[in-house]
Amino acid sequence: MTNPSDRRRRLVAAVLGRRTGDPGSADARSTDAEPLRATTGEVRDAGPHLLIIETADGGEERLVVAPWATAWRGAKITPAEIPVGASVIIRTLQNGKVADAVWADITRITGTIVSLSGGPRDQVLELDCGPHRGRRSVLIPYRVSGRLRVRHPTFEPGYLFDGIGLREKGGATALLPATSQPAYRAAAVPAPPPAYGGAQSRISGTVTWSDSFDEDERGAAYPMLERSDTGCADGEVSCAGLPYLALGSALALRNVCTGRSATVPIVACGCLAGRFCDRCVECGTSPRGRIAELSPLSFVELGGDLTKGCFNARVGWG
Repeated sequence: MTNPSDRRRRLVAAVLGRRTGDPGSADARSTDAEPLRATTGEVRDAGPHLLIIETADGGEERLVVAPWATAWRGAKITPAEIPVGASVIIRTLQNGKVADAVWADITRITGTIVSLSGGPRDQVLELDCGPHRGRRSVLIPYRVSGRLRVRHPTFEPGYLFDGIGLREKGGATALLPATSQPAYRAAAVPAPPPAYGGAQSRISGTVTWSDSFDEDERGAAYPMLERSDTGCADGEVSCAGLPYLALGSALALRNVCTGRSATVPIVACGCLAGRFCDRCVECGTSPRGRIAELSPLSFVELGGDLTKGCFNARVGWG
């Protein structure tokens, strides 16, 4: 019997005039650069030359730490400083044997502001993260509030927030702004420009990441999913002029900054991502609008840096 996801993929390919392809890792159609892999797990031992992690399936991986390897846990540190028990996402080289970059206990907090509480110094934002993700609270420490306020000047109900920080036992702490806060309220997303109304072979925009996926999942959340497919009343919103697709479809994504590309399966509704009509400025300036929100593993394998939060991308079917 034909798998429904495979059937959808073939139908979308036929309608849009593109070739079908199975979702794969980012190096399936990458540049001549060395393929990237990503892995995730919990640190069991960390040293200057070796990193040992327990993977999501209970296995163990021993990774050689490259001499140039970088690490982040709230700030730049050395890989040997990562504490035992930390949850890590690792970018690897040489068929997954060498650790090139490590992000420890990193989280991304994206949503619509519901309320702001706390004293004159540390504050707490309550966020509505959409119908699929519920609510989250995020601590805004006084020491980083100035940096966050520069790019998120309006901590008021109804406005969007997008920050990167640390996942801790007590919750999440925001440390970096992941984007500039849109000037409009979350319910007032601008319409796409009229020029996007035609049948385009490629659309450019911003690709971001979210930690709402399963730990070892690869895939994308996409804003313009059919409501009948997702049952999401908040869907079908985007200022990027994206076509309607369905769960199980495959996105042909290309990181314009690195040249790496991959076919990524759509595994979740991206109704919250569709409310951000922002730009990525990591290499040049992207057109407005988020065209996909990736799992951390897919984002890293396409050459993304989790602390930067986005890359300029192109999605196409021609």
